[in-house]
Amino acid sequence: KEFHYSTKDIQSPLGIAPMNTPDDQIVISTILRAGLPFHQGFLRYLDNAENAFVSAYRKYKDRLNFDIHIEYIASPRLTGKTLIISDPMLATGSSMELAYEALLTKGVPDHVHVASIISSKQALEYLQKKMPDDKTTIWIAALDNDLDDHSYIVPGLGDAGDLAFGEKE
Repeated sequence: KEFHYSTKDIQSPLGIAPMNTPDDQIVISTILRAGLPFHQGFLRYLDNAENAFVSAYRKYKDRLNFDIHIEYIASPRLTGKTLIISDPMLATGSSMELAYEALLTKGVPDHVHVASIISSKQALEYLQKKMPDDKTTIWIAALDNDLDDHSYIVPGLGDAGDLAFGEKE
């Protein structure tokens, strides 16, 4: 509903069908590694989109305290495009904010869509304050109220990267 569309004739195996296709120049970005399966899902529907990747991880100072670190970014120019930043879990919102800021080094998109499966109430409120209202849409499927002492969403799903790819050391 948020994109601009036009009707184009698409060749199918048996004929030509008029289809509504997005006119926006879409870039799908993900936060590695947890976001990779979610990113792939977007690509199945927006197969002409460009791709961007940001690595963000928690670097623990001690058992409960951490900083978010960005070590890698690969992105096309974003100026004038529609950016979708996909990350399945928004716990504190800090990783999303830092990924967004890192992506802005590649240009300023016309509009940003933050896409997540589960968000904590805290992360949603945090991102609503940190990202520009008039150029940001936040899509979430579920809103959980709590974070535990480790800043994990409760009840949440656990570590999305570990669920998709196995535990890491």
